[in-house]
Amino acid sequence: MDGKNGLADVLDEAKWGLDWLLKMHPQKNIMFNQLADDRDHISMRIPKEDSQYGKGFERPLYFITGDAQQRGKFTNNTTGTSSTAAKFTSAFNLGSVVFKEHDLPYAKTLAKKAKTAYKFALQKPGVTQTVSVKSPYIYAEDNWVDDMELAETSFNFGREKIDQKKITLALNYARQETTTPWLQKDTAAHYQYYPFINLGHYEIAKQEPANKTALNYYKEGITQVWNRAKNNAFYRGVPFIWCSNNLTVSFAMQCNWYSTLSGDKTYAELEQASSDWLFGCNPWGTSMVYGLPQWGDTPTDPHSAFTHLKNYPINGGLVDGPVYTNIYKGLIGIKLNDTDEYADFQSDLAVYHDDYGDYSTNEPTMDGTASLIYLLAAKEAQANPLPNHKTYSLGANIRGDSTQKKIYLVFTGDEYADGGEKISKVLAQEKVKASFFLTGTFYRNPNFLSLIKKLKNDGHYLGPHSDKHLLYCDWNKRDSLLVTKTGFETDLNNNYQAMANFGINKETARYFLPPYEWYNQTIADWTKAQGLQLINFTPGTRSNADYTYPEMGNSYRSSDEIYRSVITLNETKRNGLNGFILLLHIGTDARRTDKFYNRLAELITYMKKAGYKLARIDN
Repeated sequence: MDGKNGLADVLDEAKWGLDWLLKMHPQKNIMFNQLADDRDHISMRIPKEDSQYGKGFERPLYFITGDAQQRGKFTNNTTGTSSTAAKFTSAFNLGSVVFKEHDLPYAKTLAKKAKTAYKFALQKPGVTQTVSVKSPYIYAEDNWVDDMELAETSFNFGREKIDQKKITLALNYARQETTTPWLQKDTAAHYQYYPFINLGHYEIAKQEPANKTALNYYKEGITQVWNRAKNNAFYRGVPFIWCSNNLTVSFAMQCNWYSTLSGDKTYAELEQASSDWLFGCNPWGTSMVYGLPQWGDTPTDPHSAFTHLKNYPINGGLVDGPVYTNIYKGLIGIKLNDTDEYADFQSDLAVYHDDYGDYSTNEPTMDGTASLIYLLAAKEAQANPLPNHKTYSLGANIRGDSTQKKIYLVFTGDEYADGGEKISKVLAQEKVKASFFLTGTFYRNPNFLSLIKKLKNDGHYLGPHSDKHLLYCDWNKRDSLLVTKTGFETDLNNNYQAMANFGINKETARYFLPPYEWYNQTIADWTKAQGLQLINFTPGTRSNADYTYPEMGNSYRSSDEIYRSVITLNETKRNGLNGFILLLHIGTDARRTDKFYNRLAELITYMKKAGYKLARIDN
């Protein structure tokens, strides 16, 4: 929902957090890890009525130095600067992408801070822990390579061309901690392995789908939990450490990501059991989320100043969750204020209380709640996907989202490449990424070698256009095939073999544009069976006729006629060129002297002024 400032509420929330992080990293050589300490826990109060410290006794601010810190009688186990600074890096990089279209100066500030935070993370590789003065309890984070892994991948956020060097660096960190350690264990210290899920693995798997390393690491961790979970009725394999619900949400997210990215549904029941646990399918028969479901048994007396002092509702807040009984009995200052309504369900293994006095199981956490919001949003999106405003014809995608002002410039090539250098230069000058669908004949032509390498290095999409530019079906009887399935598959595979010489494979080039832009439903079905998506140009303009020459008679279209057809459609149709796949040719027969690619810069300028964003077909 958009607020009074025209910005979605979720972005207002994000900006609040990012503004805070900017304050915590005020200069390139200064970063703070903690404001205040456990002395904040001396008494409960509402933030706006805070009188804990008083004038002259403001909250302390803790620098990140990379060295162990001591306040009072306790010393933490800080070893470096990486864990916190790397998290800052990822947050800033994500923020810079999210706010690019809403507040460009702010986005640039975030991008700059991401770079300085990254350098700060490299100052002294290691983990930064929190500081405690009166209490022995701290956030004892003990791992940091996962944070660095995510930081490396975050520099690819929003990029049309993935920086492979960043992927390589991320994989180096990933190999140092293939699975988040708690997945292998029955216990862990408080926040010892935070965040409770390796986010970097997910980004590697998204950014480089052909590399299955990170996905295999996810599966390895899930299997370790499953080996414990399969032996009990609740499929419970998550340890009952402090904030066990946070681990439960994170594990459900890992299962969901693994399933989505791999297509492997093996652990669907395990994932569902984790979600069900949070909403009542547990030994206590209660939801662990305040107020949800509205008609169910949910926390009513959490360890929260909002509910305890003012009776303010905190609907949606996820509480810590059950802990091992021996942990509960060993904690300082816990005393139940009321009769334990779950007494009959407590055990020597784990306990859970809906009681303000039990801060170990019934305190709402911000990070756990935020993670649960993400998980539930992901599940809702899967159950109710957004409307698909793309257009299909005979199984081929012929137009992108008609509600978005995006245009996809597509160039095909077989014999000719006379426009290649000009097209490449214009796209670079205009900072536009396009898509090139080329035949095997084109990829193998030694005269085109340097051009293909340049297009790839410039970040353009390179895909298949058949190997020998076959005509698949009759021009007049479209249902009549002129190729066999075996012939189609062999020709297409040969196209990919030619592409492999440039480091392009099916995993990175799943869109296929048929030769002659002519196909039928059978061709689309065969394409789908290969794990590919058939695409074609959007009808309505004359752009695809830029290959014609005067000797073709009535079929010939001049560059001026082609240009005007694009302008006219944009100005007369309701959705204009929204989602258009605009097809041109990278080269044409010498008999066409009126080369349309000479007007490419003019066309791009017009599109930009009309408010369109030009993107690769896979973006």
